[in-house]
Amino acid sequence: MILVLLILIPLLVGIVSFLAKDAAKNVALLGSLISLGVSAYVAAFCGTELVAPISLTWMPAIGTSFSLAADGMAAMLCLLTGIIFPVVLLLNRNKNIENPAAYYGLILLSQAGLMGVFLASDALLFYFFWELALIPVYFLCSKWGGERRIQVTFKFFVYTFVGSLMMLSALIYLSLQTNGVNAMSWDNIINAGKALPMMQQHLLFWLLFLAFAIKMPIFPFHTWQPDAYEQAPTQITIILSALMVKMGLYAVLRWLIPVLPEATAFYADTIMTLSIVGIVYASLIAMVQTNVKRLVAYSSIAHMGLMCAAAFSGTELSNHGLLVQMFNHGINITAMWVIVNMVENRYGTQDFKKMGGLASTAPGIAIALVIISFANIALPLTNGFIGEFMLFTGIFQSASQYHIIFMAVAGLGIILGAVYTLSMVQKVAYGENNSGVLAVAKMSGAELTAVIVLLAFIIGLGVFPQPLLDLVLLK
Repeated sequence: MILVLLILIPLLVGIVSFLAKDAAKNVALLGSLISLGVSAYVAAFCGTELVAPISLTWMPAIGTSFSLAADGMAAMLCLLTGIIFPVVLLLNRNKNIENPAAYYGLILLSQAGLMGVFLASDALLFYFFWELALIPVYFLCSKWGGERRIQVTFKFFVYTFVGSLMMLSALIYLSLQTNGVNAMSWDNIINAGKALPMMQQHLLFWLLFLAFAIKMPIFPFHTWQPDAYEQAPTQITIILSALMVKMGLYAVLRWLIPVLPEATAFYADTIMTLSIVGIVYASLIAMVQTNVKRLVAYSSIAHMGLMCAAAFSGTELSNHGLLVQMFNHGINITAMWVIVNMVENRYGTQDFKKMGGLASTAPGIAIALVIISFANIALPLTNGFIGEFMLFTGIFQSASQYHIIFMAVAGLGIILGAVYTLSMVQKVAYGENNSGVLAVAKMSGAELTAVIVLLAFIIGLGVFPQPLLDLVLLK
């Protein structure tokens, strides 16, 4: 029943938050900390009888059940979710939110959905939690976002809604090919997919892949992301970039590659080409940005392109590196957004041409920015290094005849990433202060706590990544 708690705790606390009014901030933070404890327990005891799968009768008439299971990948992503949400909630400790009960309630409902996505071993249950994770984000962005929030949220809605319908139609078709009692179970879906004729596999591959590609997103299905990241509240941007993009990658690894292996092998080079093009494209766009939130958004697209390419390279090493990097990217992008939030609040702008001089007025923030930027460009002794090293090596070892080209072009993305990241650091942290005296120089207690926790993961897993490697290799 421990897996049920990962979903039930944020779900119930979210409902309580709707009723708690002014106390919602504290209720939500307490609930997220309890969820963190449970997710840490699941990660620590994953693979043992203490974290056993669960299957309950749900809707037997249509062959679906309430089935949850956690292997190393699912436990790792639940742990990442457990870590990120308290950080998100800490950022708002000293900020007044309009209608806090609804704000925090929706955030925790989104957490419940994310936990369900990573744990579901039934196709319809997976789809249910997929939507549960997304729907609160629509309301959070449209209510508490920036000036262009309505049109940006509508674009986000259209993209994800179309993708969800494609995914649902593919999963229903696969379930109709099964003869078992639990037609929607993961095992039956896999067996049905493998048995399909090649032409049907091709059609279902694109239905599923496009749904997941929109969520990651990868080129050319990424156009909703920069606007959404810019207009959404930073706390919601963290959830989108650190966790919800992982839904797409997770779905590829869990519900696409094992289900349609022949079609995956047939289209692997095509997907890797799109992913590699996306790395260079996003990096070049990032280099000319002056808006710090859009720069980080395009940086995330480049990183996701590398991870998507690794997912389709078909090598064991790249698969392991992908799992490691999914966790580390979640930590690093969260840390980057935390710093962006601090910088934006202090300068009152997202334009880093109007910033500068942070190192002299707020050296603690500047030091954190430098360390996080090093992790973002995968400098050795930061957590970003080991995963990217495994990804590049795995791509080089792939069976594709273009593997050397893929690796070389992806490597160009690393160089470009260093250019735009370090350029941003120089403009924000050093030089003259272009906006006058900072409104607040020192970090608040909540901000400092969030930064220390994230830096501990960045440095700790950079020096000693073995615990993470052990977790992701659990079956």
